[in-house]
Amino acid sequence: MDTSVFESYESEVRSYCRHFPTVFTKAKGAYFYDEDGRKYIDFFCGAGAVNYGHNNPEIKQKLIDYLNSDGVMHALDMYTVPKREFIATFEEKVLQPRGLEYKIQFPGPTGTNANEAALKLARKYTGRQNVFAFMGAFHGMTLGSLALTTDKGSRKGAGVPLNNVTFIPAPYMFPELDTIAYMQRLLDDDHSGIEKPAAVFLETIQAEGGIHVFSVEFLQALREFCTKNEILMVVDDVQVGCCRSGTFFSFERAGIQPDIVTMSKSIGGYGLPLAVTLIKPSIDVWTPGEHNGTFRGNQLAFVAAKGGLEYMLSHKVEEQVQKKSALIKEFLEKEVISQDSRLQLRGIGMIWGVEFENIPIVGLADRVIEQCFSHGLIIEGAGRKNSVVKLMPPLVISEEDLLAGMQIIKQSVQEVLATI
Repeated sequence: MDTSVFESYESEVRSYCRHFPTVFTKAKGAYFYDEDGRKYIDFFCGAGAVNYGHNNPEIKQKLIDYLNSDGVMHALDMYTVPKREFIATFEEKVLQPRGLEYKIQFPGPTGTNANEAALKLARKYTGRQNVFAFMGAFHGMTLGSLALTTDKGSRKGAGVPLNNVTFIPAPYMFPELDTIAYMQRLLDDDHSGIEKPAAVFLETIQAEGGIHVFSVEFLQALREFCTKNEILMVVDDVQVGCCRSGTFFSFERAGIQPDIVTMSKSIGGYGLPLAVTLIKPSIDVWTPGEHNGTFRGNQLAFVAAKGGLEYMLSHKVEEQVQKKSALIKEFLEKEVISQDSRLQLRGIGMIWGVEFENIPIVGLADRVIEQCFSHGLIIEGAGRKNSVVKLMPPLVISEEDLLAGMQIIKQSVQEVLATI
């Protein structure tokens, strides 16, 4: 298998390919295939970008039909049929049934673009510069989003100071700390040295931070805190939205409404680049063209995104996720976590993590990931020191394939633990 072209000419910044050293040729459903004809179960899911599976046939046919019609492929933010149909479907089928009212902004096509737009708008709307974010957060790799992100490796790459963010201990870090009272003290104490923020940014489930699920009680209290203090609540649903948590939006379980919501990844329906920033109408104070980008509003992605929403509804994907979530939890508790009392399990919906941090040997999770790959499973790591093995399969994976993938995890954990 020839990887010399990549190794000779591609930048050293490449990362995932170092974990999965093969050349892939095909992907279908929950599987990848490489040049040697080997098949791999996918528990990585394009970092959450292909929730409806690789090359989903129903969505693919809509793309083929649109391409064959010579439909518009690039239109910046001009009016087009695919854009109209996506907006109408999203409003009528997703937002209105949930009692949510948002204007839709199309920034550049990635998650960090959506968060950059939210960050700029929050500061413009409130007139404040500072923002609060939580330790363990990942919001993107461009400078504004990176300022909200906490891992040292990512921040080091900025090369400049990352300012105007106050990091708050995540609620799981110090169980004895009342995080809401702590933030209120920062605002009320004239010696805190902390400026009142424009917004609080959060992932309701910290994915890259190690699969930490913020409790319903905390999310509700945070909503009350933001309302009381006239601070915007911004939920980053880039990775854990689109039914990943068991409901379309990850915050639905708490019965709250954020002021701004950011989405990308699987909102593109087929792995195509698309991002949205959802804004309460009263906050939409942009002037025309004040935040733009050449590839805002990817036309082909609009077609796929509408197809993805239709597929999600017609195939009752939320119900599928809730059912499979129980299956994942039961298997991991009985077959994986039980192998060593120091292992921990966290998760919700179809995003779960097996934590190895309490075993004082560096790199155990990485070794499990390598073993999984050798047995035909693609899976990634997360968390502090990459100590969490992160399960994130396509939402539509069959129960048979889901169990087969988890059997590989079980086997790989056994093999690694046997060496220590």
